[in-house]
Amino acid sequence: MTKKISGAEFPLAKIFSSDFDYVIPSYQRPYAWTTVQAGELFSDLHDFYCKEDKEDTYFLGSIVLIKEEGKPHAEVIDGQQRLTTLTLLLAALTHRASGQIRDAFHRYLCEPGNVLEGLAQKPRLTLRERDSAFFKRYVQDVALDELLALDPAQLENESQRNIQANARLFLQRLDAAFGADATAATQFGGFLVQRCFLVAVSTPSQQSAFRVFSVLNSRGLNLLPTDIIKSDVIGKVKPALRDAYNDTWEELEVETGRDGFAEVFGHIRMIYAKDKARRALLEEFRERVTAKVPSAEDLVTKVIEPYTQAYLVAKHAQYVSTSNAAEINALFRWLNRIDNSDWLPSAMKFLAEHESDASYVHWFVKRLERLAACMHVCGYDVNSRIERYGRVLSALEKPHSMASPVSAIELTDHERTSFLAQLQGEVYLMTARRRNYLILRLDSFLADGAATYDPSILTIEHVLPQTVAKDSVWAAQWPNVADQLRWLHRLANLVPLNQRRNSQAQNHDFERKKKAYFGGKQGVSSYVLTTQVLSTPTWTPSVVEQRQKDLMDVLSTSWGLK
Repeated sequence: MTKKISGAEFPLAKIFSSDFDYVIPSYQRPYAWTTVQAGELFSDLHDFYCKEDKEDTYFLGSIVLIKEEGKPHAEVIDGQQRLTTLTLLLAALTHRASGQIRDAFHRYLCEPGNVLEGLAQKPRLTLRERDSAFFKRYVQDVALDELLALDPAQLENESQRNIQANARLFLQRLDAAFGADATAATQFGGFLVQRCFLVAVSTPSQQSAFRVFSVLNSRGLNLLPTDIIKSDVIGKVKPALRDAYNDTWEELEVETGRDGFAEVFGHIRMIYAKDKARRALLEEFRERVTAKVPSAEDLVTKVIEPYTQAYLVAKHAQYVSTSNAAEINALFRWLNRIDNSDWLPSAMKFLAEHESDASYVHWFVKRLERLAACMHVCGYDVNSRIERYGRVLSALEKPHSMASPVSAIELTDHERTSFLAQLQGEVYLMTARRRNYLILRLDSFLADGAATYDPSILTIEHVLPQTVAKDSVWAAQWPNVADQLRWLHRLANLVPLNQRRNSQAQNHDFERKKKAYFGGKQGVSSYVLTTQVLSTPTWTPSVVEQRQKDLMDVLSTSWGLK
């Protein structure tokens, strides 16, 4: 068998003919084009059709096939979205037509069969097993009225909902463009099959087809890197195992979601590279990960699967154990509140190798949360964070256990000192994300982890107001302006509230402020920090100074900063 790659430009009349018998392999992702992409395709085709020059041809891009020369069977490696969408458009044109015109359109959907030529009746395009019967029943057999009558919520998957939505869109667009003018619609159909072209790139070699696919799609077509990596990897799995490995891959992608799965691959790249990404994920993953793993089977079972499961545990706080699980998941929830996910590769690496040791997991995740909080509160930039986590990942590659734990996760003396300085400083002047994280984390320490928080309705308010009127009670209790400036923006003078700012109440005296503002409608607060203030009789410099010491003691003890 030759491994020759051939490419030729064909009109859709040839693309949807007995020369090609398209099959979408099971490892391909589902039909994903929405009405956005389908609508753009129709608009482009119709706008081009309406141009005055009726001889111009329209190029629809390329498809990549595993196909032996002279044989119609064609496994679609790239192009299923376009082939499926074009089939839907042809089905909509067939639906509107009647008599011989309808029969002519229908031949592009299904091979009518010819006993003399040995051609069986069958669809031109067979979708993945999960959707093939649905597509044949409603689209290729042109039962579009029945298709549109189905309840989208009761369809099996997103792919079928996209098929239904795009069929409806094409019928609406054809109606808007041509109305009841059957001749005009037929002429548009003639343009579609005669003057619209696809380039079909064919090779009998699967490896060769995947290589072509990767080259085409690493140059800007709309696929996630994980789709291309999947083609690389699944194509190299032993044929007898391919379906099982493909099912494993798809289950992982379903569990994480497509974007989440792409995030997993970025984190796996970091686990191996331990430095900041400088090139495209596809290129770096191949170089830093794939090239280091002995086989495609090992890449799936020993890298992608365990790291994806570890990602799900950390990302969704789903650690399961008879001991420490609640504490570990609480720590994961706090880690997920931080405004970056740079901590995840370290968590994934650790969990993938030590998940069964609950006490060690608790030890590690507690320190990981402290390190992440330190960098978050201190405002580390991405380069500094990546460099720091890179040191943790390097240490995780060496032998370690609860008896001899990994020390790189501990704060250095410099980090500890910097962290304490930030906690003691003017917290209110931090960015909102850093400030809110710190104050809610402090409140959780006071609540012993029992409280839950909705940061979407959080505001941080000053007890001593930012503006002290000269004739106010505040001025009498805080006569020294230096004291006001010293304590105004520090932790002790800040309270979290579950309400929008009340600018009129901000400058009330302490008693009135507690009743009308801090306590809410019921006179109580869901925050321990605010409840403490509500139970404080006066608010003077000495009270605030003592409160600052108490709060710092809580943070120092809880985060182990002493």
